[in-house]
Amino acid sequence: MTRNLPPLVGGMERLNWHMAQELARYGEVRVIGPAGSAVQAPAGVEIVEVPLRPLWKFLAGACFEACRLARRWRPDVVIAGSGLTALPVWLAARSAKARAAAYVHGLDMAVSHPVYRGLWFPALRRMERIIANSEATRALAISAGVAASKIRIVHPGVQMPALPDAEATKRFRAEHGLSDWPLLLSVGRLSTRKGMREFVQRALPRIVQSVPEATLLVVGDAPNDALHAGAQTIDSIKAEAVRAGVAERLRFLGQITDYGQLGVVYGAADVHVFPVRELPGDPEGFGMVAVEAAAHGLPTVAFATGGVTDAVAEGRSGRLVKAGDYEALADAVIDTLKSGAEFAQPCRDFAQGFAWNAFGDGVAHAVSMDIVDTHRASASSSRG
Repeated sequence: MTRNLPPLVGGMERLNWHMAQELARYGEVRVIGPAGSAVQAPAGVEIVEVPLRPLWKFLAGACFEACRLARRWRPDVVIAGSGLTALPVWLAARSAKARAAAYVHGLDMAVSHPVYRGLWFPALRRMERIIANSEATRALAISAGVAASKIRIVHPGVQMPALPDAEATKRFRAEHGLSDWPLLLSVGRLSTRKGMREFVQRALPRIVQSVPEATLLVVGDAPNDALHAGAQTIDSIKAEAVRAGVAERLRFLGQITDYGQLGVVYGAADVHVFPVRELPGDPEGFGMVAVEAAAHGLPTVAFATGGVTDAVAEGRSGRLVKAGDYEALADAVIDTLKSGAEFAQPCRDFAQGFAWNAFGDGVAHAVSMDIVDTHRASASSSRG
């Protein structure tokens, strides 16, 4: 059960879609998801839709549909795609005497609302399995009272692309008038935590001073349906760029949902920047976009905060600097730009360990050892 599925855009949406797809390799999968998601369901996965908004209506509808489906279908495991759906998932699992599990992302383990802490946290603590996306999220789950023995870490996955298409990259640069400029890239929602406005104000001028033609491309928009995510509007970021004297070195490309098209942008860029801010009560659970960049051979320069330290391998898939040190962040970007393509293959090698099939194996193993063992025995028998 999840509120986060395409056509909504974001890392959690991709993760939940792939979770359903990968678990379908092990058995039958049914999903309770938001209205509009069924048309993009993975092959062989049935989605029962409930209204996305308002939130209470989604949770009430999802709980009703999940309990009804669980009693009729008798699943082995009921999984919450995030902490948000933990309570209805726990109720549905109990109604069918099934095991309950949740994949948690970080922010869902740090919510301070008293109703959430009073009802959702107890449901999470009573589940048979909690799957955390990073070491940082695991620590948050323990601080919320989840027994450490119940927690497994399974990092989010990534689709490994073909090698960059040089002709497509050349066309992209020509279409956007980017010449052979060094390109920085940011991908993701423009939330307060992502810190794009602060990066433009406090790091980009230093980068441009050292590398005058360096240009920042921004893929993404302000969050609309994300919970607990303050927004930084494009206009406010542009205004900051004007004040900092770097307006000409900033381009907004909007949302890009097609992975192939996004891959062209990754292929054209030289450094992916991930200036996530360290904000109380608003942690970065992992940083899927950093692994996605690495899969395209693109190094990430980021602040070492939250689960970002699991998503970026220092010196291998990019650079990590102390959170909030914008001067060091700018210098790391400059150094990485000067490193040329030496990061490309190490980045791809690092990302290979996060392939979606490995993610699916990890989730299936975490929630149900007997299902995994049966699947492996069946596969071995068919090969014999």
